[in-house]
Amino acid sequence: MEQRILGGTGVAVSSLGFGAMNLGAWGGLDEAASTRLVNEALDSGITLFDTADVYSSGQSEELLGKALGRRRDQVVLATKAGNPMGEGPLRRGGSRRWLTRAVEDSLRRLGTDHIDLYQLHRPDPATDLDETLAALTDLQRAGKIGAFGSSTFFAHDIVEAQWLARDRALTRFTTEQVSYSILARAVERDVFPVAQRHRMGILVWSPLANGWLAGTVRREGPVTAQRAHLAQQAFDLDDPANRRKFDIIDALREIAADAGLTLVELALGFTLAHPAVSTVLIGPRTSEHLRHNLRAADVRLDTALLDRIDAVTEPGVDVAPRERWMISPEMDDPRLRRRP
Repeated sequence: MEQRILGGTGVAVSSLGFGAMNLGAWGGLDEAASTRLVNEALDSGITLFDTADVYSSGQSEELLGKALGRRRDQVVLATKAGNPMGEGPLRRGGSRRWLTRAVEDSLRRLGTDHIDLYQLHRPDPATDLDETLAALTDLQRAGKIGAFGSSTFFAHDIVEAQWLARDRALTRFTTEQVSYSILARAVERDVFPVAQRHRMGILVWSPLANGWLAGTVRREGPVTAQRAHLAQQAFDLDDPANRRKFDIIDALREIAADAGLTLVELALGFTLAHPAVSTVLIGPRTSEHLRHNLRAADVRLDTALLDRIDAVTEPGVDVAPRERWMISPEMDDPRLRRRP
């Protein structure tokens, strides 16, 4: 499998990474199934494994750590913190207090003495960015984490973090994890150019748009996509933007067929084609899913094919903007964009 350098870290990672959200209760995978799937991914050449403390309340980290076992040093191990890990305001966010605790919990669950890539799962408006960067820098200097990065940040937050790190002599975010697919292209407009300017590695999550680009959602019949319970708005078929996806997917199926590809191969090949992208995270639940996704590792979409996709979905635009996981507060609260 192709190896790409993760931003300015100097660390090589496989072009397809393993997203471990389905390990545990959320994906219905027990220890035996998780171990089998992880080992199949390792044998296929995948070297980056990404999880988060919040996935199945820590169970994903535990199962991933057990599955990697003695092969742990063969991979780049990534996890995330910041989303709520319990009731109350003290078990979440980007404060020094919480991150210091959260990293120890993740190390214990993963069964390792260091995390190669530690990511802030979401922006924390309650905590100053320099507080977060200082805490992460200290954890790095203590050898508990290697590189660290952000996830689902706005472009202006990414820039502010880079400036703060420079001004305060702190280590900077070297990666950004984004939701990106043929149906969700807004990050092409600002996040990707900013990340490239600052030599940040991009990890893509949800390249199949919550299963839409896997062909699991159809005009007729109930929605059965695995992620439907986690992203309900993305599957609300009363929403005109979601109904429009059906026409888009019909057009994409035709493009894929003309190229001798499946819809999944076209979708993953599209995300791999962007020069800002270091690795695309796949989240298989079965060996069949894994094998199907892996075929995209060798897919190279030519200019003509990418032009056809651009004609179906506009570059830099989300088909369903309200579906994006982080929306500017000014868009949700009209009082913030109007003079009193």
